[in-house]
Amino acid sequence: MADPKGFLNISRETPTRRPVDVRIQDWKEVYEPQEFAHLQKQASRCMDCGIPFCHQGCPLGNLIPEWNDLIWRGEKKEAVARLHATNNFPEFTGRLCPAPCETACVVGINGSPVTIKQVELRTIEEAFDYGDVQPLPPDRLSGKTVAVIGSGPAGLATAQQLTRAGHTVAVYERAEKVGGLLRYGIPEFKMEKSIVDRRITQMEGEGTRFRAGVNVGVDITGHQLRTKYDAIVLAVGSTNWRDINVPGRELKGIYQAMEFLPWGNKQGLGELAGEPPINTRGKHVVILGGGDTGADCLGTSIRQGAASVTQLEIMPRPTEERPSSQPWPTYPMLYRVSSAHEEGGERIYAVSTEEFLGDGQGNLRALQLVEMTMTNGKFEKVPGSEKEIPADFVFLAMGFVGPEKSELLAQLEVEFDDRGNIKRDSEFQTNIEGVFVAGDAGRGQSLIVWAIAEGRSVASSVDKFLVGETQLPSPIEPTARPLMV
Repeated sequence: MADPKGFLNISRETPTRRPVDVRIQDWKEVYEPQEFAHLQKQASRCMDCGIPFCHQGCPLGNLIPEWNDLIWRGEKKEAVARLHATNNFPEFTGRLCPAPCETACVVGINGSPVTIKQVELRTIEEAFDYGDVQPLPPDRLSGKTVAVIGSGPAGLATAQQLTRAGHTVAVYERAEKVGGLLRYGIPEFKMEKSIVDRRITQMEGEGTRFRAGVNVGVDITGHQLRTKYDAIVLAVGSTNWRDINVPGRELKGIYQAMEFLPWGNKQGLGELAGEPPINTRGKHVVILGGGDTGADCLGTSIRQGAASVTQLEIMPRPTEERPSSQPWPTYPMLYRVSSAHEEGGERIYAVSTEEFLGDGQGNLRALQLVEMTMTNGKFEKVPGSEKEIPADFVFLAMGFVGPEKSELLAQLEVEFDDRGNIKRDSEFQTNIEGVFVAGDAGRGQSLIVWAIAEGRSVASSVDKFLVGETQLPSPIEPTARPLMV
């Protein structure tokens, strides 16, 4: 194990974020570099407890105590090998996962948990820095072909596992570049797109083929895919966004978060000739939704120079202590401050939008809100609490309700469950033989760590379908659900 007294003698410390007034002037990641010696001290806090509940908290089953111990000892190559044994893309999860492993950490029962997420991130970054992440092409090819539709984390994990198993894999992406929400939904200040590009380069070196700018179902039909490939994996995500039905919804200035965030990414990367089509500079912005996507809209608006940003949430403000109804090791709903929240804006809880108010010319000018209270599990309006707040733009960040009912899904004739997701069996296969589903398209909107775990599991099932057996790991079952919202 690491230092037997590490968790007693060393306090939890996370990396320092760059000063707010500096980082909002650019689109680079917000954290300052961390010295490796500091990382080792944090890794030494791992108790190597008899029953590592962090494994239970992580859908991937990451070998957390093992690579904590290896980092503390300075054995970097061995640490990244342990990390890659269960996680294809630790540089993604180390930046984007909310770390349910940390809320399940035994040290966290009556203290501050180990900085598992940061140890994971720095372990893989050290490996990239020293050239220890190289392509791992298969020794021989199986002669089988697989089409993966969608290049988000689930699709990429599926593709890498199947490519390494010797199958010829083509990943189709309808956007102009590969990466799915990793590229177009995650702001540059949370994960620079060079991080995605270098992993894609590794996958290309292994033999995975990428087909960007192809709208499957239109440019190539489902029947053509079935004829060309031995198996198909649908990793199209849960992109059917939740909307709001209140008076004034038709006013100009109301957009879905995913209509706004891609333009912010293009702006941050210098890919636009001029100003983005949705530009909040000098405008009053309101965000409906208190989650991570809402925070992404907040940070993007601040960098564009918004006059004000207000984030609204219908739920009451969470507590800063773990609620008794969400005991360890489950993931608790706590009041959390992201890097974007540090940068400005206001958060208002327990309110609901009654109406979007216009200026008489079809443009949004304000929102009418009402305070909400929860009684017997139901939301009720607080009489006399109505108020207006100014708004030139509103971004809807209220989550997603399943995959888009696209031409491809109709052509393949897949069935849907009662939640609107693509139905699948115990092997992640749809009602159509040879057509599998991975990630949010089958699970519903969830976390990146679940997407990668699903991709690995689906790859195992596809490998077994193609050759009759598999040595690929399957970390989860399709019916498993995260212990969190």
